[in-house]
Amino acid sequence: MIQAGDLKKGMTFIMDGEIFETIEYQHVKPARGHAFLRMKIKSLTTGTIKEVTLNPADKYEKAVIDSKEMQYLYNDEQFYYFMDVETYDQIPLTEDILEDLMLFVKENDNVTVNFHKGKAIEVIPENFVVLEVTETEPGLKGDTASGATKPAIVETGLRINVPLFIEMGEKLKIDTRTREYVSRA
Repeated sequence: MIQAGDLKKGMTFIMDGEIFETIEYQHVKPARGHAFLRMKIKSLTTGTIKEVTLNPADKYEKAVIDSKEMQYLYNDEQFYYFMDVETYDQIPLTEDILEDLMLFVKENDNVTVNFHKGKAIEVIPENFVVLEVTETEPGLKGDTASGATKPAIVETGLRINVPLFIEMGEKLKIDTRTREYVSRA
């Protein structure tokens, strides 16, 4: 058990049967009354972020999260199969855990899979991925200073906005956290 007052950024704990990660915390000591914690926490099972106010003396179970590097192999319409790169064990994951992550992952790409008590709860792709543009309007040469963008679709089906000079077939570096174009690859 861990007291709410001891929770720091990045720590995981179980509250109301759900696993949360601390994103931000602030210890508040008003002039009158008791101290409290104002926290922003993220559910590792649903991905939702919420703000809560906790009593520093409240106790929560510490969630032990194991991380493994795994390689995406293939999907068979029902499951997505990932392989542990050290033991070569394969695990099937359903789309409810993956959400829209597969828009950033191609076959043979590595991802980090977080486990709690042997059950996969979260899949995290690399921070930057390289994907090929499969659909966009023709590029405009020389238009690099205006900052204007146009829509493009990459090989995994992800829709992003790219600069006007990008053409079909080009490989792009994309930030998976912001879902934005970074540069040509």
